[in-house]
Amino acid sequence: MNMFVDVHAHIDYEDFKKDRKEVLDRAIKAGLIAVITNGTNEKSNEQVLKLARQYGLLKPALGLYPLEAIKLEEEGIERVFAQIKINAKKIIAIGEIGLDYAYDKENQENQKRLFRNLLHIAKEYDLPVIVHSRKAEMQAIDVLEEEKMKKVVMHCFSGSMKLVKRIEDNGWYVSIPANVVFSTHFQEVVKRTGLQYILTETDAPFLSPQKNERNEPKNVVNTVKVIADLKGLDKGETKKIIFTNFQKLFHKK
Repeated sequence: MNMFVDVHAHIDYEDFKKDRKEVLDRAIKAGLIAVITNGTNEKSNEQVLKLARQYGLLKPALGLYPLEAIKLEEEGIERVFAQIKINAKKIIAIGEIGLDYAYDKENQENQKRLFRNLLHIAKEYDLPVIVHSRKAEMQAIDVLEEEKMKKVVMHCFSGSMKLVKRIEDNGWYVSIPANVVFSTHFQEVVKRTGLQYILTETDAPFLSPQKNERNEPKNVVNTVKVIADLKGLDKGETKKIIFTNFQKLFHKK
């Protein structure tokens, strides 16, 4: 039964321009039932909506990536906020949003302000959020807790196991990328996190499980196998539980 899910990919990126249909056909053949393609700015969000209309497998999430947000004047930011609100009934989540202190140390407070504004929109429309938190893991969790967020996916979470415990205690989810095949960090996250709080992602075209190769959604199938092996569970049962997690969070029947 088709039950695999990829909750974080970027199918709108140029990397998929030449063979997007083939990539999604391979995903369907592999058993995927949903790929959440995440927008990163106004133009990306428009493309995400267009692709979701074109391909049934794709579920749209609209967002504003923190490193994209800092490039914009207030008017441009407000346009993205309006874009998300106008399309709130058409989307499955708000993402990719969050904080990135790895490449932007000067605008941390402004990043937090924009992140909070996006969380307020998510609460207003009762939408889950898909959160980026590179080198700002504790700060992102602090903001999410302060805003009393309930529906959260921590995408590709690189923080400490102590912070992973906070994610679990809040009833949020961690999405495990396909490079878990060799990443000792993500293997440890899997071991430390209850399966009822785990989802699968690729971040395609990034974070490939094969060196120097483009990542794509079909690779979540092997991710489920790795998770099952690390947990000492049956792959079929693991797949079912992760799919149930997806249904609970995104209300997809």
